[in-house]
Amino acid sequence: MATPLPRSPSTARRSTGRLRFSFLPFSSRLALLALSSSLLLCFHMVFAAEGIASRTKTVAGHNLDPTPWHLFPHVKQQLRSIAAFRCHFLSCPRRRIPPPTMPKPRRPCPSFFRWIHRDLQPWRRSRISPAMAAEAGRHGAMRVVNLEGKRLFVDLYYACVQSRAMFTIWGLLQLLRRCPGVVPDVELMFDCMDRPSVNRSEYCPDNGGADGSHLPPPPPLFRYCTTRDHLDIPFPDWSFWGWPEINIKPWDEEFQNIKLGSQTMKWRKRARTAYWKGNPDVQSPVREALLSCNDSKMWGAQIMHQDWIEESRSGFQKSSLSNQCSHRYIIYAEGYAWSVSLKYIMACGSLALIIEPQNEDFFSRGLVPKENYWPISPTDLCPSIKFAVEWGNRNPSKAEAIGKKGQAFMQELNLDQVYDYMYHLIAGFQASSSVVGSRGLRGVHSLRCRQAAKRVA
Repeated sequence: MATPLPRSPSTARRSTGRLRFSFLPFSSRLALLALSSSLLLCFHMVFAAEGIASRTKTVAGHNLDPTPWHLFPHVKQQLRSIAAFRCHFLSCPRRRIPPPTMPKPRRPCPSFFRWIHRDLQPWRRSRISPAMAAEAGRHGAMRVVNLEGKRLFVDLYYACVQSRAMFTIWGLLQLLRRCPGVVPDVELMFDCMDRPSVNRSEYCPDNGGADGSHLPPPPPLFRYCTTRDHLDIPFPDWSFWGWPEINIKPWDEEFQNIKLGSQTMKWRKRARTAYWKGNPDVQSPVREALLSCNDSKMWGAQIMHQDWIEESRSGFQKSSLSNQCSHRYIIYAEGYAWSVSLKYIMACGSLALIIEPQNEDFFSRGLVPKENYWPISPTDLCPSIKFAVEWGNRNPSKAEAIGKKGQAFMQELNLDQVYDYMYHLIAGFQASSSVVGSRGLRGVHSLRCRQAAKRVA
């Protein structure tokens, strides 16, 4: 048996504390090196994301304040890196996706698509001028410009709460990917705070003051909700592409999980009471009033406080949406403004008890009371909940049918339909705009997916 040659002290010192790869084939060493580089890059990007999160308050914090609440530049480079990271490592194509050879069968647009015309009515005659766009920029958090249907520019003014900006931009990138060269050149101003800010009483919609009014035309500002007293343009919210801070997956995946969870218990075996679980500490009068209805014998309701900080520490073990369909009735209550929870409540197939909302998102305007949900009066809250529960328990077949229709509505609202809505809204907006999208783009960061991927690689 051959005796191994002794190593010199200097060789031994050089090898101490190091992982030696000399026993691996050359090709394996290259693969391991590439893997190590990828892991280091992932670590860098995740660290950058955590850096943004550490500087951004949660839903009980800065989203309760109007924009602006803090300037963006100190995290600008980090968000660019994260956007490039998402582009490279998630679902960006390595080559252009050809358009489909066979046209898709035409289907009627859902009823809520008609609200696009109402949302854009204020600018139909006056058209959107550069001055109006600039005014919208003073209210917004970011400016988004699409050029040639495949290149997105983003000018970030203020930092949005958590990952709202990133997932909104990601949704727009996915729209461009699905419809290459089809989405018109357009400039959009976005705000990512909760409450609408373009008050109808402060502007002159429809004709831009042509009737002699001294009020200015409204600024065209996109956000996640609006009201009848506001002119903000509702746009699909970020949570359709995920909300990682509270462990919510993209909508198509989350809906399927909730639907499967709802099938584990037949409707008639579910608890015969109404259920709500959420955060009441968001300056929401209706949620604060709802706490007084927490009496299953008197009001037929179980009201639970959701502590998201504690949930994050425990790994979200008690907040899985797919495990919350065990009641016949689930209550929807607005938060500081609208709440993204509506679609998850409707997905359960339970009878949704919707406390009459003040705010509207893009799809909720298609819901029909006593067909997709049961309306609850905010001024007679607890008795209204009790009446709905007692009616449903006396008429279980009818209550179940309404719940199933609500679930069917949400099943039709898949991401394909969300992208269709985004396209029609953007196309209609551009038809009313005289703003040249390429203006003032010098120094503005481009988020064209393929270029971002090359920079990371």
